[in-house]
Amino acid sequence: MTLNELVKSCRDIVFFGGAGVSTESGIPDFRSEDGLYRMKYAYPPEVMLSDEFFYSHTAEFYDFYRDKMLPLSARPNAAHIKLAELERAGKLRAVVTQNIDGLHQRAGSKNVFELHGSIHRNYCLRCHKQYPAEKIAESVGVPRCDCGGVIKPDVVLYGEPLDGATVEGAVDAISKADLLIVAGTSLTVYPAAGFVDCFRGKHLVLVNRSQTPLDSRCELVLRANVGEVFSEIEV
Repeated sequence: MTLNELVKSCRDIVFFGGAGVSTESGIPDFRSEDGLYRMKYAYPPEVMLSDEFFYSHTAEFYDFYRDKMLPLSARPNAAHIKLAELERAGKLRAVVTQNIDGLHQRAGSKNVFELHGSIHRNYCLRCHKQYPAEKIAESVGVPRCDCGGVIKPDVVLYGEPLDGATVEGAVDAISKADLLIVAGTSLTVYPAAGFVDCFRGKHLVLVNRSQTPLDSRCELVLRANVGEVFSEIEV
């Protein structure tokens, strides 16, 4: 069956996506040839995006974060838009994403489990006052709250645990799906990559430009850009 035929035949679809979902919106991924991990910095990006680095080198963290992790001008692409349409049509149960850019919600998706948090939520470490991403983007040096406390993005840094309620919701949705579409992810970042093992449904589809550990288990593997594939799906 084609992906379009599977989407038409299923009514309990879950989408599990990674960085490759947003590359067509102009946001670089991490592990491809042009990804962040191939760029040269004073510290490796995975170090600068760790909780230890945030607390010990806060100014350097924010120099990198503002430069590479705040794509506020990015717009949803065909994949984000189609997923929102599928949700409105009552076919898509949930989006589970490893991305922090908020593009699924911007496209209109409502039931989104953001495993790694969101750049659009920021809070003061002292008084917990909330701030939008624009506050971070417009700041110089270390952004601070009105109370003087340091503002921290509500994103999961290396060394931090995933949010328990988000994990529970994502696992529940995946375990109840009859069609799971995995797209734009290398499936090498754990624990998020292990969520696919919770799938008990009939149809497993992978959309990714490179090979993944999941390929042999899938009913359908599509080597293509995620947006191109989803633009051809009929709702």
